[in-house]
Formats: sequence, C-alpha cells, structure tokens
Amino acid sequence: MRKKIFLRMISSLLLMVILLTCVVGCGSKTSDNADSQASSDTSNDSKPESAESTKNTDPIVVTWYPNESSNTHQAVRDEVAKFITQATGREVEHKLTTDYTIAIEAIASGSADIAIAMGAVGYIEAKNRNPEIDVLFVNSDENWSLDGAKYFAWLAVPAEEADQYKDGDTYSIDNIKGKKMSFVSNSSTSGFRVPTSTIIEHFPEDKLDEDKLIEGGPFFSEVYFGGSHQGSAVNLLSGNADVAAFCDIEVQAYIEAKSGDISKVGSVFTVREGADAPFDQYIGRDFTIIAVTPVFNGPNVYNPKNLSEEEIQAIKDLFTSEEVASSPILFYDDKVEGAVGLYKKSKSYGFVLTDDSWYDPYR
Repeated sequence: MRKKIFLRMISSLLLMVILLTCVVGCGSKTSDNADSQASSDTSNDSKPESAESTKNTDPIVVTWYPNESSNTHQAVRDEVAKFITQATGREVEHKLTTDYTIAIEAIASGSADIAIAMGAVGYIEAKNRNPEIDVLFVNSDENWSLDGAKYFAWLAVPAEEADQYKDGDTYSIDNIKGKKMSFVSNSSTSGFRVPTSTIIEHFPEDKLDEDKLIEGGPFFSEVYFGGSHQGSAVNLLSGNADVAAFCDIEVQAYIEAKSGDISKVGSVFTVREGADAPFDQYIGRDFTIIAVTPVFNGPNVYNPKNLSEEEIQAIKDLFTSEEVASSPILFYDDKVEGAVGLYKKSKSYGFVLTDDSWYDPYR
C-alpha cells in the first residue's frame, strides 16, 4: 500500500514538473515573440521614408508671357505640359499672364517653376531678383545649333504711310520723331530694350534715354504699351500708333509675307485670312518694316525651389531630343499652308542647351 502511495506521489510530482516546464517554455516564446515584434516595430519606425513616399507630387507650374497666354497658343501650352509630365511624372498647371512683370515675378519668387519663351531682358530681371533661377534650353537655328539662334526686332509702319520713311532705295527711322509710338512692355527685349537702343543710337544729338522715350514727349508725341507683341502690332493696325515695335516670332501666327522676309528692311507683311482675334478685324491690312535688329532667341527658364536635380535633368534631356524637335506643334512646318505653332521649323529645328552667360550681351 505504501509503495502504491509513493509511486502516485512521484508520478504527480513528475506531471507538475512537466506542466511547469511547458508553461515556462510557452511564456518564454510569447515574450520572445513580443520582444521580436516590438523590435521590428521600433526598427520600422526608425527607417527613413522611401524615396517614393517623399517624392514631390505637386503640379509643376509653368508661367507664360502675355504673348503665349492667348487662345491661339492653347495647343502649344498643352504640348509643353505633355512633355513636362512625360519627363517628370508630375501634372502641370499653367499660369497665364496679362503683363510681363507678372511672369517675371512668378519665376523669380518660385510661385512658378518654369517660364517658357522668356526674353533675355525679362530673364535677366528675374535672375537679378533671384540668382537661383537658370536657363533650361533655347530654341535653335535651322541647323539645331546656337550659331544662328536669333529672331528679329522690328519697327513697323502702315504700308500706306511707308513712303514717309523712305531713304533712297531703302527705309530709315529718321522721320519717327514726333510720331505716336507703340512698344510692348518695358521688360520686353525685342519690343522695348532693343528698339529703344536703336533709336537712342540713331539720334545722338537728342541725348535720349529710355525714360525720355516713354514720356510721350518731347521725342514722341504719344507713347503706348501694347502689353504683348500682338498688342503692339494691333496698336499699329488700328491706327492708334504711327510706328510700332514688335518681333516676328510673336505675330507669325497672324501674318504672311507679301514681299521680302523677316530679316529685311522694306519687307511688307499682311494680316492673313483666318487670323484669330483681335487680328481678325484687320485681315488684309499691310505694314512695312523700317528697321530690323537680330536678337538672341529667348531662354526657357526654371526655378529649382520645387524641382529636383533629377527632374531638371530629365526635362533638359527630353526637350533637347529628336522627339520634341519632331513635334509639329512646337516646331511647325511653315511650308504647309495655314500651319501654326510655336516656332517655324525652317528657322528653328529644335531646342538646344545653353547657359546664363550666353545672355551677357544684354546685361
């Protein structure tokens, strides 16, 4: 009997030992798992965010001068936006303007990330305010190089009045004194800075400067600012101005050559059939070029505030590629009747890289 009791006691003790061992083992595993999970959570918390999660997904804002803010240039703006999105993966918002200073301030302040088709003077003004902004690329000459990457600043008069400015077999600006004058904007390269320089140099005895030329006397009887190249041209066509400053590129969608070409004094242009408003009011109206000055093609500009280095490089790579040069909207075939776009293919093959120093002559 005692032997049986003893054996039962031993068996009970062994069972308790086994149960305790299981409990301790399970508790240890649970603790280990909890510690492991806690360690994992802590590790995950300390990991830096992935590049994907920190990538800027805000829209890229593109600002435009008044010249390209019209309905005529809607397709151009859409095409530029398409390529920027292709290069960066980010959507694009357009900031249209009614005044040069709005676009210049936008790119200088960073409220716009890219400015398309600025003039040299506007770019320099913006860079003086913010040295961080820089050139992305510029439209080339017909050989896809910078050698002949120029457009033309014009002084124009109504064709029926052109004989007043005749000087032998050519034309002169001798008789513009006392006339009603239209400029584009005092921040415009080809619509103000270049033509005023031409006038100041031509009339040294008058001791002119820019301020005297915009006072509406004593040199000019009245002075107007069109706000855009198109606006200055309309001032001429409407009869508000006797002489107007504007450039070939910004009015090319509305006019066609009657004689000569964009680079020659004495060339006559007419407002073409089908021209958009406000030129549709002046279809068939002719004007004559009495002064021509070549100007370096205007820069396309970026502010790095909201753009990464990788995005800037991707935009440069794509926009200077054959793919973009082949865009019939950005570089249109002007041999096709009625074709319009941003640049004539016969004058600009595509975009090329340049840098800030290229615009030093305008400083």
